[in-house]
Amino acid sequence: MKTRPYLFHGLTNSLCSQCLQKVEAKIIFQAGGVYLRKHCPTHGQETVLIADDIDYYKLCESFIKPGEMPLRFNTPIRHGCPYDCGLCPDHEQHSCLSLIEVSDRCNLACPICYADSGPATEANHAPRRHRTLAEIERMLAAVVANEGEPQVLQLSGGEPTLHPQFFEILALVKASPVKHLMINTNGVRIAQDRAFAERLSEFKPGIEVYLQFDSFEPAALQALRGEDLSAVREGAIATLNDLNISTTLVVTLKKGLNDHEIGHIIDYALRQRCVRGVTFQPIQAAGRLEGYDPATDRYTLSEVRRAILDQSPHFQPDDLLPVPCHPDCLAMAYALKVKGQVIPLTGLLDPKSFVETVPNSVLYEQDEALKKKMFDLFSTRHSPQSASTSLKQLLCCLPLVPVPDSLTYENIFRVMIVQFLDPYNFDVRSVKRSCIHIVHPDGRLIPFDTYNIFYREGAQGQALIDQLQQSLVIAEQM
Repeated sequence: MKTRPYLFHGLTNSLCSQCLQKVEAKIIFQAGGVYLRKHCPTHGQETVLIADDIDYYKLCESFIKPGEMPLRFNTPIRHGCPYDCGLCPDHEQHSCLSLIEVSDRCNLACPICYADSGPATEANHAPRRHRTLAEIERMLAAVVANEGEPQVLQLSGGEPTLHPQFFEILALVKASPVKHLMINTNGVRIAQDRAFAERLSEFKPGIEVYLQFDSFEPAALQALRGEDLSAVREGAIATLNDLNISTTLVVTLKKGLNDHEIGHIIDYALRQRCVRGVTFQPIQAAGRLEGYDPATDRYTLSEVRRAILDQSPHFQPDDLLPVPCHPDCLAMAYALKVKGQVIPLTGLLDPKSFVETVPNSVLYEQDEALKKKMFDLFSTRHSPQSASTSLKQLLCCLPLVPVPDSLTYENIFRVMIVQFLDPYNFDVRSVKRSCIHIVHPDGRLIPFDTYNIFYREGAQGQALIDQLQQSLVIAEQM
């Protein structure tokens, strides 16, 4: 009797990467990897690597915890996931991070851009525009209605700093119940316009620059951004350091292009006064994607995690763990940086305590229960002499209370991996746990993954959604 060459682990629904119809998919373990094997009646069989580490994939499953619901849902269940986004009552997770795209325009035309943004006018492309302040106000109101006190709101685009009412938008957000505001930017204006950066600093605290920072190498920057932005990056960081505006470096990763720079970028980030962490985002097959081959360029979360551990001496495997709100797509190491040293905190919690304690959030330092739990755990793991030192080191996670000596929010350092699903690695079970949502102009909050596949204007699957809606209208009229 013959034995199959793989272990059948589970069953889910995925998408055909060609027609985007929902198809059944096996999750299998084979040759040390985790694969989605799916079959479309029209386009045949596909096998896609979704993790190259079976043990880590299993670990992610052990980090799943009950999701936190939004205060309201926005769309009914009609066609099933992923065709009802908005959020529908079948979605398992609230919005840990909500994105409002304030403009379609950008001062770059990157060869890789999930939003397909660019100059205001471009050949063979509809004119791009800034959203009005009234539109943005309605989109912000939708986030607040869903979340009450939204944890993190990110202004994105296009390039949000180009918006002529940018600071009015910031004032609008700061006047809302939003706890933490991020500005997703390529850094060009911050590097070139000192007065702009100084005015931005007036909105501290509670703001953070989410700075595009892909590589130190001109060839990689040219491939990802269409030009060598080394001087822009250097200028932006110098200004942000000088004004001490909290910053996260955001690295778009393409396998074989800039993945060898992961450790170098982390070391660089640790030396910058303003930098609170680094986020690594493997390329999502969406939007404008020049020179990308999913067969060779796909880079899984587990591969990125291994590269961090291999290239950076600061973190061990127990430090870089799944984030419970969406464990198979988010991983984080949480640490202090003190006098040039890194003190990882995540690995100091045993996995059971970590899952029980960590909130459904991506900003742990805002959670009171987590702070108390960390204190309790440290007080039992150390001698009386070392406990006081350890607790003092932990106080950098308490930016809202006085801290002894020089420990401040500047000592926080996070390394995150954020993997977005696309038509190749799409898993309905996973997308239902998505907690990073883009606000549609009509007030729907849509998972980042499905927004870029189906709901963004000009997206590959937009015609399919339109067809489903039309069929529903016809059925209701009969």
